[in-house]
Amino acid sequence: MTEIPMAGFEGTKPPVTDSTPCVSRRQFVLHGSLATIALVLAGCGGGGPTSPGSVSLTINLSDYPALANVGGVAYVSSGNNPLAVVRTGSDTFDTVSRICPHAGGTVNSNGSGFTCPLHGARFTDSGTWIGGQPTSSLTSYTTQYDSGAGTLTIS
Repeated sequence: MTEIPMAGFEGTKPPVTDSTPCVSRRQFVLHGSLATIALVLAGCGGGGPTSPGSVSLTINLSDYPALANVGGVAYVSSGNNPLAVVRTGSDTFDTVSRICPHAGGTVNSNGSGFTCPLHGARFTDSGTWIGGQPTSSLTSYTTQYDSGAGTLTIS
């Protein structure tokens, strides 16, 4: 049996045709770009911050020497919820969560309020957002002072 050459395909096999359509260059670039954007946006997320939980805690002021003076700040914990207690007057105190509402970082006292080390959000001693990364204020808790017992009840 002799092979008969096909016109235009001398010495080669004819092109293979497939029923699967090819992706055009435009479609490839579009889909690749969309996939890249999706990955970048997913990386920006982080799942959101952890919400501070409810608190029910009583502390003795004598255990926290920093709270002996107005302006003093003490870090306390209620389970997995880090708190900051600030003495704002002779018999007044503010308690706020140390969990930044933006990305869940733990804020630190800066001498005149709190700062989030992750993105620079700044808060007053009472937890009000005042600058840096836009976010909401820190969660604040009711704090009752019993001067006779020398205790603070935080809820």
